[in-house]
Amino acid sequence: MNLALFDLDHTLIPLDSDYEWGQFLVRVGAVDPDAFSKRNAEFYAQYEAGTLDPVEYLEFALGTLAQFPRDRLDAWHAQFMAEVVTPNIRPQALDLVQRHHDAGDLVAIITATNRFVTAPIARAFGVRNLIAALPEETRDGEITGRLLGIPTSGEGKVIHTREWLATLDKTLDGFPRSYFYSDSQNDIPLLSAVTHPVATNPNARLKAHAERQGWPIISLFDD
Repeated sequence: MNLALFDLDHTLIPLDSDYEWGQFLVRVGAVDPDAFSKRNAEFYAQYEAGTLDPVEYLEFALGTLAQFPRDRLDAWHAQFMAEVVTPNIRPQALDLVQRHHDAGDLVAIITATNRFVTAPIARAFGVRNLIAALPEETRDGEITGRLLGIPTSGEGKVIHTREWLATLDKTLDGFPRSYFYSDSQNDIPLLSAVTHPVATNPNARLKAHAERQGWPIISLFDD
C-alpha cells in the first residue's frame, strides 16, 4: 500500500473554497458586503503572497460561521456546493484521485481550509480521510468560532499528517511510496517529507522550486 495525499484548493479544484465560501455569504446577504469582502480579499492576497497568518485567518473564518445556527449553515453549504463547487470539479482531478483508490493506496485530502467548508468537497471526490482545520463544536454541533489544535498549513500539515497516520499505527516513512499533490509553495514542508512530491497546477514560486528540485509538474486544469 502506498500513501496519496492531496491539497484541495487550486490543486483538486480550480478555486479557493474558503475565499469562495466568503463570497457566497456576501451574495446570499449573510454578511455585510463591503466590510466582509474587503477583509476576505485582504486575507486571500496574503495567502497568495505566502504571508498569511493562519491563526488570524481561521479566527476570522470560524468567527463568521459561529454567527449562524448549524442548520442554516448546512443549508447554505448545500447551495454553495451546487452553485460553486460541483460545477468546478473536473474529470481530470476525479480521475487522478480514483487512480490512487484503484491502486489500493491510502488516500487523504489535507487542507488549510476548515472542515466545515471542506468535508462535503472531500465526499464529492470520494475521499473519506480529511485532514483540515478543526472548528470547535458544541454537543449539538453548533460552531463556537474557536479553532481546535494547530492550523493545518505549512509545517502544520506535516505534524497533522504524522498524527493522523499514528492513529492508524502507520508512519510517513513506512510507505514504499508517499505522494503529495499541491499547487503552493506554502506546502513545501510536506512536499519535501514525501517520497514523491508532485507540483500540481503550481503557482510561480512552487513551479520554480519544483524545477530546481527535479519534481514532476502536472496540470489538471486549463485555466
